[in-house]
Amino acid sequence: MSNGRYDIAVVGGGIIGLSTAMLLARRLPRPKIVLLEKEDDIAQHQTGHNSGVIHAGIYYAPGSAKASFCYAGSKMLRRFCDERGIPYETCGKVIVAVDDDEVPRLMDLHERGRMNGVAGVEVIGPERLREIEPHAAGIRAVHSPETGIVDYAAVARAFAHELTGNGGEVLTRAQVIGLDADREGVRIRTSLGEVTASLLINCAGLYADRLALDMGIEPGLRIVPFRGEFFSLTPESSRLVNGLVYPVPDPRLPFLGVHFTKRIDGTVEAGPNAVLAFAREGYRSLDVDAVELWETLRYGGFWRMARTHWRSGVREQYRSAVKGRLAKSLQTLVPEVRKDDLVNRSAGVRAQAVDVKGRLVQDFAIVQGPKSIHVLNAPSPAATASLAIGSRIVDLAQEY
Repeated sequence: MSNGRYDIAVVGGGIIGLSTAMLLARRLPRPKIVLLEKEDDIAQHQTGHNSGVIHAGIYYAPGSAKASFCYAGSKMLRRFCDERGIPYETCGKVIVAVDDDEVPRLMDLHERGRMNGVAGVEVIGPERLREIEPHAAGIRAVHSPETGIVDYAAVARAFAHELTGNGGEVLTRAQVIGLDADREGVRIRTSLGEVTASLLINCAGLYADRLALDMGIEPGLRIVPFRGEFFSLTPESSRLVNGLVYPVPDPRLPFLGVHFTKRIDGTVEAGPNAVLAFAREGYRSLDVDAVELWETLRYGGFWRMARTHWRSGVREQYRSAVKGRLAKSLQTLVPEVRKDDLVNRSAGVRAQAVDVKGRLVQDFAIVQGPKSIHVLNAPSPAATASLAIGSRIVDLAQEY
């Protein structure tokens, strides 16, 4: 562990932590940087369990951090992949309205995309929809030809490779078990020993709120884990989807609804259900961490959220328990899909920030504290925007 003394310590080996550490090593003059990851390898949680979409920026409110980070970050990401030979595909995406009630929301999405500078975004009718996605059903759609797909774990590995090539260190199996700040900096107790840094950057994802609290910062929110459950389509039924087929989302929720996503390996993913996880790393329905579950249940913001969204929560739980119900939801978009076409169930866990009033925090939340910077909420499109977010954090770090 070198001598345990560093200029900057980044906690979290996901794509945000890695992009930040890489850009720090690239932009600052000969810094001593260490990235601390508690798992055996990097990109083991949200980065390694997402759907791999390079978002274009349709959903996000113009002027929001999401919109600006996504617009800049998608360009930076594609350029990085081109330079490193990381494969990606610009397969395009359709957001499909299936009835008249959804059309006004669809038109709002088109206007958002246009205002956010999304290239080529257009409203199309059923004939053009059938040309793009012959098996999709809808009365109108928004087409985003520039939406793409990539393997974000491969991107994360490339970030790590450049970080170490520029003199930074990546320490795995280095779980943070305590933090103390004093005049000398931040003392970080890990499972590998103690590290001291002049600046701590908290990119701990599912545990970001805990680290902030350990540093004496009240973030005004808590992480509530939601499990997103996906299936793959069988090879035979994968022919039903050419790219990405999404529904018109409920604007009250941060989830995009069940959809079809082509992956960079050629498979097609269907889902997700979004259900409360009983552990922050609860990838299976029977995964329970009593301490973490109690943290969720004693948080007032959770119950305020539950009172607002209990109906959608019940629907998601039912769809999780009954595969036929998920298939029926998917048939709204692609009628030929059948329950038996859904195989190889998998899941990811989303670190959903909920504030004290029970509101689902939908934009990025980056907070500065004494000798520290905390990324408290980094929802989708965080992977797409990882280089833009990392660049912003580096700007903040330079102020220190």
